[in-house]
Amino acid sequence: MKNLWNEQEAAGLKKDPLQLRVYTSRLLGQDADLVLHGGGNTSVKVKETNLYGESEEILYVKGSGWDLATIEAAGFAPVRMTELLKMAKLPELSDSQMVSLQRAAMTDPSAPNPSVEAILHAIIPSRFVDHTHADAVVAVSNTPDGEKRIREIYGENILVVPYVMPGFILARKVYEMAQGLDWAKMEGMVLLHHGIFTFDDDAKASYEKMIRLVSKAEDYLKTNNAVVPAPVKVEVKENFLELAKLRRAVSQKRQAPVLARQIARPVHVQYSNLPQLEKVAGQGPLTPDHIIRTKRVPLIIKNDPLKDLETYTAEYKKYFDRHHQLGQVCLDPAPRWAVWPGHGSFIFGSHVKELKIIADITDHTIRAIEQAELLGGWKALPEKDLFDMEYWVLEQAKLKKVQSSPLFQGKIVLVTGAASGIGKACAEEFARQGAAVAAVDINPEVTALFKNDAILGLAADLSDPIQLKAAVHQAIRQFGGLDILVTNAGTFPASETIAEMNPDTWQRSLQINLTSHQNLIKECLPFLKEGIDPAVVVMGSKNVPAPGPGVSAYSVAKAGLTQLARVAALELAEFGIRVNIVHPNQVFDTAIWTQDVLEKRAKHYGLSVAEYKKSNLLRTEITANDVARLVCTVAGPVFGKTTGAQIPIDGGNERVV
Repeated sequence: MKNLWNEQEAAGLKKDPLQLRVYTSRLLGQDADLVLHGGGNTSVKVKETNLYGESEEILYVKGSGWDLATIEAAGFAPVRMTELLKMAKLPELSDSQMVSLQRAAMTDPSAPNPSVEAILHAIIPSRFVDHTHADAVVAVSNTPDGEKRIREIYGENILVVPYVMPGFILARKVYEMAQGLDWAKMEGMVLLHHGIFTFDDDAKASYEKMIRLVSKAEDYLKTNNAVVPAPVKVEVKENFLELAKLRRAVSQKRQAPVLARQIARPVHVQYSNLPQLEKVAGQGPLTPDHIIRTKRVPLIIKNDPLKDLETYTAEYKKYFDRHHQLGQVCLDPAPRWAVWPGHGSFIFGSHVKELKIIADITDHTIRAIEQAELLGGWKALPEKDLFDMEYWVLEQAKLKKVQSSPLFQGKIVLVTGAASGIGKACAEEFARQGAAVAAVDINPEVTALFKNDAILGLAADLSDPIQLKAAVHQAIRQFGGLDILVTNAGTFPASETIAEMNPDTWQRSLQINLTSHQNLIKECLPFLKEGIDPAVVVMGSKNVPAPGPGVSAYSVAKAGLTQLARVAALELAEFGIRVNIVHPNQVFDTAIWTQDVLEKRAKHYGLSVAEYKKSNLLRTEITANDVARLVCTVAGPVFGKTTGAQIPIDGGNERVV
């Protein structure tokens, strides 16, 4: 383990124990080998004077929902020590009672809920307490003789606690074990199958104990030849349509759209090829805390992914039936990750952040399992203990907090012409409403344009069939499928009459504004057939119902595109794919409407620029964001039973009406 303590950074914090607590918490949180995505917790004990002038000892402990890597002072819940120590002495305390009592003991009711380990932190007399789920410690612990090995590594100066459920049960267990214990002689505490604690009255000392003790576990693994050799790089074939089919099937089992991604890195492929894969992967997660993210076990794909998925979900329901108690409701049986020999891993999440979390957890799980196998065998917790964690009332409470989801969460959208104007607004609006978006444009700047992780910028010339195919495949590779296509890319050629028409102008407009759209729909069609409530939105133009002189190259192409969309609506209805057309007009915050163009057009009609911008029946201005909101509505459930429609967004145009 690398010691990240920086004396210069810490120097200005030593007078404020809470800020020092924030600093060392972040040091722990930024090391994924110690803490993953909200795992672990830390605390500091301070004396404060209340409003009555009384001095009382307060435990500032990590609040529920905060991540150690980014935690701030506001992320720590202040709880009165006297109340926590009283709770520790109770013979019994339900989880709901514990949460209520801890909240009642807080000095700031607006602070987050205290960690479920708050009582345990209070029992440990040291000022600073650090708790992580260090991979190396858990890898050693999760072997058949894990306790013996832990004692071999650390000797008598470590309190070794057998696995019990987190929360009050764990706190009570430690309270009983600590009777007569000289904490001053203890360097730390290992919770088997769970993690490690260090503590000290000095923040730096507690942090450095954590680094030292975890390093000992890492050294033990090396000494005992439990270091996983570098995997051999192998070429893994991608099957994009197979991925889309699997993603759709998992979404159906989860009863909500999910994203999917194949992880074909050598480490994952090597793991997928383990001879004893079913045995080790079928035992359980690295720590019980991960079960809420990954389920108990991954889906093992043997031959047919969809048949294997049916078997997995049936087994999950049997697992629930074996262990559930009165009042518990079965969670969705869909896997969160899968392992396919020769292919690596597949992960499933309702949004991009969840994909990242599951990917990180699987990375660490795979390494720890392979280390434990080399050390003597991987042995996770018994199934019943894992079930109790998955269906723990406090974990269920976390899930209920995030039940409300954005409209397009888990949906996958491809938008073309996305570097500016209407396309950019569409990409951002879909992402705002929860979708994962592939934003395609000929402008190479699109790859760095979006700061939202849910938007993937892809540079491609859609008039080139090879680049078009590559862009679609990259979208599938990144997100797992395709549900919504917004075919928007286009060009507005300079005004030329039919008599003056340059053949290149005509051909270029037809190629970009019509043919490339036909090629795009054709390329996307196999994936849309595997989509969730699939829809295509075609960007037409007011020039279709109401063309103007001098724009035949544009108007004819857009009219052809509209006719293409109408035929597509006829042909694709049998697959449940809706195809609708939006006809915008005078969207002035797009690239074609420069100030010079605006002034010339306004002058042509004898209007000021301000008057020209609202020269429609409703006297209103149309923006790219207005069009984007309409596109999202057309692609969403409001238009779920509509196809082949042509919808204007122009404020009311006399020639159209």
